[in-house]
Amino acid sequence: MSPKQQRGEATVEQVLDAALRLYAESGEAGLTLGTITKASGVSSGSIYHHFGSLDGVVSALAQRSLGKMLQTLVSALVRATDARSGIQAVVLAYLDHAQAHPDAARLMHSVTADRESMAHAGQLRDSQEARLTPIAHWIHAHRESGELAELSTPMIESLVMGPVVGAVRRWLTVGDLDLNEAADALPEHIWRSVRR
Repeated sequence: MSPKQQRGEATVEQVLDAALRLYAESGEAGLTLGTITKASGVSSGSIYHHFGSLDGVVSALAQRSLGKMLQTLVSALVRATDARSGIQAVVLAYLDHAQAHPDAARLMHSVTADRESMAHAGQLRDSQEARLTPIAHWIHAHRESGELAELSTPMIESLVMGPVVGAVRRWLTVGDLDLNEAADALPEHIWRSVRR
């Protein structure tokens, strides 16, 4: 990587780190071009150059958070010895990651991030392909071994992640759901929905 590319990557990370701090302090209302410029020390021209717009900053921040989450899930999954322990590992890794990084989780599960992911779903999936491929291979292998139900990979992903995402969203927004209770209950209930 050239020095210019290294500087560009450092600038992107500097802006994203500042944007996450601002989001943690003030929510989406605190994310303005002016506040990001001031907090990051990066000029507005440079922010437009790297991100295209304020929405581009939010989208990049959500993608970075998603990438870190997927990396955590894949690491948990590949250590599992069978399908049941893999499902449990993914569920617990997601809950633990959200609890350890609540600001990033809040952004990743926000209306703005949802809107961006719906508008650019294909592009987002392509950008995370390297992290998603091991998950798809794992599902395929355990479906072939007879441990997982004869369902499509997207259906298995939905059955596993849907309840976990729902629990984390409720914990982040309403606050009446205990993630420890979710960690006790969800793995077995989800396993029952995807086992053969």
